[in-house]
Amino acid sequence: MLVTVCRTEHFNAAHRLYNPAWDDERNQRVFGKCNNPNYHGHNYKLTVRLTGDIDPETGYVYDLKRLSDLIKQEVLDRYDHRNLNLDTEEFRTLNPTAENIAVVIWQRLRPHLDKGLALSVTLYETDRNFVEYHG
Repeated sequence: MLVTVCRTEHFNAAHRLYNPAWDDERNQRVFGKCNNPNYHGHNYKLTVRLTGDIDPETGYVYDLKRLSDLIKQEVLDRYDHRNLNLDTEEFRTLNPTAENIAVVIWQRLRPHLDKGLALSVTLYETDRNFVEYHG
């Protein structure tokens, strides 16, 4: 019997969408306001889902306090109130689109979780724009 448990967290970060291989005109045309040379920010909402069997001893799929601590350590402490382009190694050369941020978060969390758990990450950039990554 598979059950999914979820934890939602929030973080604030600035970024600029920009491809250094393109000229300014093409960057502006493709990324619009998100290409602002002085950056712009989002109040991100992150939902992490773990799917697996219920442990018969604990009744848990995964201890949500442990999941909260893991997200804090691997995501919030690293990205909250940061400029993703300037302050993080991951996005110095990787365009910090919502898609790429979700994949990077998944990659940061995956090694810390039992391989029997399916991991899914949903990242809301705005209330209307969000991405999901399932690995």
